[in-house]
Amino acid sequence: MSTKRTDRMRQVLSILRERGQVSVTDLCDQLGGSPATLRRDLAGLEEQGLLTRTHGGARALDATDSEIPVRLRDHRLVAIKRRIAQRAAALVPSGPQSVALNGGVTTGEVARCLRGRPHLTIVTNCLTTAADCAVDAHMKVFVTGGYVRANSMEAVGPLCEHAFNSIAVGTAILGVDGMSATSGATTYDETEGRAAQAMAVNAAKVVVAVDGSKVGKVTFTKIVGLDQIDDLVTDSSADPDQLERISAAGVKVHVIQ
Repeated sequence: MSTKRTDRMRQVLSILRERGQVSVTDLCDQLGGSPATLRRDLAGLEEQGLLTRTHGGARALDATDSEIPVRLRDHRLVAIKRRIAQRAAALVPSGPQSVALNGGVTTGEVARCLRGRPHLTIVTNCLTTAADCAVDAHMKVFVTGGYVRANSMEAVGPLCEHAFNSIAVGTAILGVDGMSATSGATTYDETEGRAAQAMAVNAAKVVVAVDGSKVGKVTFTKIVGLDQIDDLVTDSSADPDQLERISAAGVKVHVIQ
């Protein structure tokens, strides 16, 4: 799939997230594509189970689920996410360590930053992260079982939760969909939320790594409260009032430029 089409499909899902329903005519006016092109995009998104087509347009599947699949998310922020990941990876102490990672672009970058470190054990429920880490002879990689969500390529459910509840790790680094002074770390999907909760509960240190657009945002499922988070790593676009309140609650805030 071309980058241009991926961007357009991501924009279609974003519009549906805001409106719930949209016509092809409105999409043409807003995105500039032809009706035939937009209909092909809607057909492709429907085949992936991401929307329902209607006469002359499309409707969101579930108004409470605003999650955009990882493969369609805006990857123009990758440079910022990479710098956030570098800072988050630097918070993992030297020496033999175990690190838990959930799915997402930022945590995937954290895994890449950790490659090459000796005596490192990675525990993850994300198939893409496991595959990236498994090629590094320095790393020992454990993957949880569970049902794999196509949107995030994360294994979720009782098998995954049992695996995380059965181990203790030194550092859990979480990618989340929302991070706020009122609700802590949140995500769109409740099964991913429970997996991340289980990941964090037995960790000696919990680090949340998110870009600034997610700071101040509250999504459907709570993962951990501020009292369970040791460090927040974000960028300078984050709401300064939110960062001040999060810091006042006892979370160490790291802001990359």
